[in-house]
Amino acid sequence: MSTVPTGVRRTAAGRSRRTGPLFVAPFLVFFVLFLVVPLGWGLWMSFTDSSLTGRGDGAFAGLANYAEALTDAEMWSSLGNTAVFTVLSSVPLVVVALIMALLVHTGLPGQWLWRLAYFMPYLLPVAVVWQIWLMLFQPGQGPLNSMLGAVGLDGIGWLTDTKFAMWAVVLVTVWWTVGFNFLLYLAALQAVPDHLYEAAAIDGAGAWRRLWSITLPQLRRTTGLIAVLQVLASLKVFDQIYLLTRGGPDGSTRPVVEYIYDTGFTGYRLGYASAISYVFFAILIVLSIAQFRLFSRREA
Repeated sequence: MSTVPTGVRRTAAGRSRRTGPLFVAPFLVFFVLFLVVPLGWGLWMSFTDSSLTGRGDGAFAGLANYAEALTDAEMWSSLGNTAVFTVLSSVPLVVVALIMALLVHTGLPGQWLWRLAYFMPYLLPVAVVWQIWLMLFQPGQGPLNSMLGAVGLDGIGWLTDTKFAMWAVVLVTVWWTVGFNFLLYLAALQAVPDHLYEAAAIDGAGAWRRLWSITLPQLRRTTGLIAVLQVLASLKVFDQIYLLTRGGPDGSTRPVVEYIYDTGFTGYRLGYASAISYVFFAILIVLSIAQFRLFSRREA
């Protein structure tokens, strides 16, 4: 039983109720100013014909922007590019990260060097990544095309050929960002209880059996988390594609975020760009809910 007098407890509780809101007030102010207000303002603009040039004067346009977006072939094409990029990049970013983490965790000599090598690209800013790969992808005498020429193959227009541009962007993205997933897997592997492997060894289980029956099941939650984060990150891709290809050639790599940027800041149609943004936002919400339910069902 507590020996603190009732009056003292009430005074402390009252002081906590008064000071608690003061601690969260700065966060709430920034949350409202930089998230809630822009979201509301963008939603309002999506129902207007606002323009960077001032034409239209922000007149209310109802659902006209949304109706135009649903019949816009370029928007659907950029959404298709985004979906292709998400599929092509998400799978290797999960599988390659898992393989890298398993190799390091199982005792490769010089572990600190492998960890540094795998994670180092993730620390680079996108502008540096762009410079490195622009040099590697150089047509003619670029290092990659030189290697192809050394084995008797013709050079490839990595960023200028519609058959290879998306693959080149995926290659750059995997090289650049796989280190983050690698660290998540490595931390999860270190949390797997050793007694599970000891019991399996006593039962005579081999390396593959331990991998399929212990390691992968123990990593299920981490895999689900990485898959959700990776899909959402890939759907929002913009910077590396914009720097490498500007969405070309012939719009074959233009993601929907770049189309929104082009519509709003190059085409000056802020109202229409806002409507596309909210269509894309709705798609992200649906995919997020679907992924959450899928992995929740597997956990159950």
